[in-house]
Amino acid sequence: MGGAGGRGGNRHDGPVRFLSIQSSVAYGYVGNSAAVFPLQRLGHEVWPVLTVHFSNHTGYGAWRGPLLAPADVAEVIAGIADRGVLGDADAVLSGYQGDPAMGAVILDAVTLVKTANPAAVYCCDPVMGDVGRGMFVRPGIPEYLRDVVVPRADIITPNHFELDFLAGCTTRSLPELLEAVDVVRATGPRHVLVTSVLHGDLPAGLLEVVAVSDEGAWAVTTPLLPINPNGGGDVTAALYLAHLSTTGSPAAALERTVATVFTVLEATLAAGTREIQLIAAQDAIAEPPARFPARRLR
Repeated sequence: MGGAGGRGGNRHDGPVRFLSIQSSVAYGYVGNSAAVFPLQRLGHEVWPVLTVHFSNHTGYGAWRGPLLAPADVAEVIAGIADRGVLGDADAVLSGYQGDPAMGAVILDAVTLVKTANPAAVYCCDPVMGDVGRGMFVRPGIPEYLRDVVVPRADIITPNHFELDFLAGCTTRSLPELLEAVDVVRATGPRHVLVTSVLHGDLPAGLLEVVAVSDEGAWAVTTPLLPINPNGGGDVTAALYLAHLSTTGSPAAALERTVATVFTVLEATLAAGTREIQLIAAQDAIAEPPARFPARRLR
């Protein structure tokens, strides 16, 4: 991803290999259960490492299944290393981190991959909270992500609420948002994708997604759909990482990611289901429709 201003990365012309360390559910689509299929549908290789294996996502209020111990997750990663293939990984992807000990395992994996392949990148979705819900992770996790994890990442995909926390401010305009992104980028990550952006200059009923790199900043505007299902952010992070890896262009990655996710959400809304319609909308994953052009902000 060097062409996109990434740290030590290059654009990939063939399949990309992802080490994805996230949660898993048997029913529905969050974490790896939301990220793996889109990456595979795009023709990439994914090595999913599970941090939990629940019956369903926690948004239902009740679930069953084990939280995997950080030591057990580390053992799985060590087993992959035993195969001598960690250096083949082009990118590490992580999402929700419920415990600093699990975060340490993920960062250790990033170190192992980058030591074996200095061109590899780390994409972190710093899951913490959202507008209207506030912080929904354990106390201390937001600060851990801000101070320890995010500075180690090459790419981060916060929502607007999470960006404001990471930057230590409240942003109400697009210029303020870009300033906040620059504050966070100065701590380490060169690529920032901000989702669910709402600001004072945006007409009602619209939403923006903003991508910023060393090359510049871009925004895509879409209608604001009356739906906010679990797993949408996990799909977004995976798709953006994949498209950035293959195009080397934040603008192209932004357009393709938003087009796919919007189509998936439209299908979910039409189906009236709680779980996102990844399978039904898979054609929009494989070939993102040209729906929402990116405009350059700077």
